[in-house]
Amino acid sequence: MADSVATPHTASEEFAKRRRSPAQQIHHYIHGHPWVSPLVALALSVIVFAILAPTFRSPHNLSLVLQQASVLAAVSAGQALVVLSGGVDLSVGVVMVLSTLVIGKLVVDAHAPGPLALLVGLVIGGAAGCVNGYFAAYLKMNPFIITLATLSIFGAIVVLVSGGASIDAETFGAFLNWTSSASRIGAFTVTAGMIVVVAIYLGLGYALDQTAWGVHIYAVGNDAEAASLVGIRVARVKFSAYVVAGIIMALAGWVLIGRIGGADPQSGTTVNLDSITAVVIGGASLTGGRGSIVGVVFGAVLVTALRNGLFLVGVDALYQELAVGVLIVVALGLDQWIKLVRA
Repeated sequence: MADSVATPHTASEEFAKRRRSPAQQIHHYIHGHPWVSPLVALALSVIVFAILAPTFRSPHNLSLVLQQASVLAAVSAGQALVVLSGGVDLSVGVVMVLSTLVIGKLVVDAHAPGPLALLVGLVIGGAAGCVNGYFAAYLKMNPFIITLATLSIFGAIVVLVSGGASIDAETFGAFLNWTSSASRIGAFTVTAGMIVVVAIYLGLGYALDQTAWGVHIYAVGNDAEAASLVGIRVARVKFSAYVVAGIIMALAGWVLIGRIGGADPQSGTTVNLDSITAVVIGGASLTGGRGSIVGVVFGAVLVTALRNGLFLVGVDALYQELAVGVLIVVALGLDQWIKLVRA
């Protein structure tokens, strides 16, 4: 009997819902489910490109899109974590590349075993995150400016470490090359690197949804001052976001080794901005505190599918970049529209 009696709060919510127009209901639904818009955009893109370029819908090409998206998705996971905490990291791509080169140098020059080399690579990624996090969280420097500076610093270190030369994956050994191994599932090809990315998202998703740390990430990104008033150590939370993101970049580097067949100082040149694009398209707010890790996956696949589809249609590379830029503007406009949601 008691369950059938609506509380005043519930009754007011139901009344508000009845007053909403269909457009307002959609507005509220997208606000509460930020992964919906990138999923719809991805579905529409697949349909359009499947019509314009029949080869796009082939299992081989769709498998290729997912393999290409795996590296971007891994990097975007780390970027999303930083963005959710209210920051941004423009150095994610170069940190990933630096980790792969350190791993490669340890194996080739120091004859280190693969697991140890990967562990050192994870330490390098975490150390880079410590640098970014210290300046952004504890010294309260603008994260855009400081990570733009570390982008140049880490980029110079990449050149020093590599000497401008790439390292072939044949010298890496079975462990580090494991991410390139592939299995057939029906007509589709799934690589071990894709499995690593899935594991990253499952772990990060659990941490954000089921732990106090995840609650603090969202709270700090939403309103750092309010979070501080309730006892959350804002600087520590922001710092931890950069450190974990750096470790994820190193894991993304492991996936990259399997994807390109080695360590190349020139790889990942577009992933810095593409990761931000994937995060914004995925429904995360650049001001922090709102977003879904699931949406980031759809955003990463959408960016990759867009580039792949435009290439197959025969669109010039310049216009491909234009299309990605337009997509960013649309996503930012959608983000602003979602923020205007009313009860």
